[in-house]
Amino acid sequence: MNIFTKRNKIEDLSHRKTRVPLLHITRMLHSFAQRFATTGPLSELQHRSQDLADDTGNLSDAAWGSQAGFGNIAQGAPTFSLPAVPDPTSFLRLYTDDQADPSCRIKIQHGTTTLAFRYQGGVIVAVDSRATAGSYIGRYLSLAESTVMRAHLDTASGTVKKVIEINPYLLGTMAGTAADCMYWETYLGIHCRLHELREGQRISVAAASKYLSNLVFSYKGMGLSMGTMICGWDKTGPSIFYVDADGTRLQGDLFSVGSGSTFAYGVLDQGFHAGLSDEEAYDLARRSIYAAGHRDAYSGNSCNLYHIKENGWVHVGTYDLSELHFEGPHDQPGRKGYAYDIRVQGHSSSDRSTVEGRGSQNYQ
Repeated sequence: MNIFTKRNKIEDLSHRKTRVPLLHITRMLHSFAQRFATTGPLSELQHRSQDLADDTGNLSDAAWGSQAGFGNIAQGAPTFSLPAVPDPTSFLRLYTDDQADPSCRIKIQHGTTTLAFRYQGGVIVAVDSRATAGSYIGRYLSLAESTVMRAHLDTASGTVKKVIEINPYLLGTMAGTAADCMYWETYLGIHCRLHELREGQRISVAAASKYLSNLVFSYKGMGLSMGTMICGWDKTGPSIFYVDADGTRLQGDLFSVGSGSTFAYGVLDQGFHAGLSDEEAYDLARRSIYAAGHRDAYSGNSCNLYHIKENGWVHVGTYDLSELHFEGPHDQPGRKGYAYDIRVQGHSSSDRSTVEGRGSQNYQ
């Protein structure tokens, strides 16, 4: 058969409607799954982990999955297996609990400042950008430095993004261990999307926070370190929920989490009320993060500010705390730095009259 005849035959076949029975497709997929489960890197990892086998000599998926990091993926159902030790809680306490063993060399320290509050215009979320490694703190550089200097700043963990954008209407904050917060809140985002596809509508803020609370509660006492706020806008309006690693779940109008939260609360309690305008809310959030960064060594560098509205969240801006101290917000020319307001004028509000005139207002 010459090349022209062969080409004509291929063209004739291309016009035919080929129907493959569903049973045949199912058998093909099943065969592929069986080969994938018994060959390749997953099977190799199973054979290398015989020391984790039980008394019968069989190695469970949980045992080798926790070591390999794959879990039960071969069967299409991802699992989050426990560490390959008899008692993970006791193991963690033995090597990281300073109270149980003062000579323990592993000392876990955390530091950050995050805050969120609800007012008549929606929800304001503000965080700093400094991450620490034990007692090591990323050195400070201006956000206006060159690209090379900014690369060093990123390495020193000075521009960490502590707001997880779960979906266009839902935000989560990070306090505690960065890996725990990023992993579980990203995992939460996956299930929020699955809920939207399955139900045909967005998940509520209450349901999302409840799912995260139930999820981390199942790992209680196993070393998770999380203090997060799930903030968003749904059919019921703006909402804020606090969720920590023990599964605690609280709803409120104002929260601040992290080592600098004490200093942030001092500013928030003075200036917060439900009738704030958008600009007043932005300024209050910036000043709160500034106060925490000014007094807390484990907080600082810059302030990331978000505003959650009825049509979704928006990133208001990133503000260098050093510039706020000396010059004030970059998007408000002519303003003096926050240090001038506090030390010279003796107050922390951009308008003293508004502070004196809202003593009769109630929190909502």
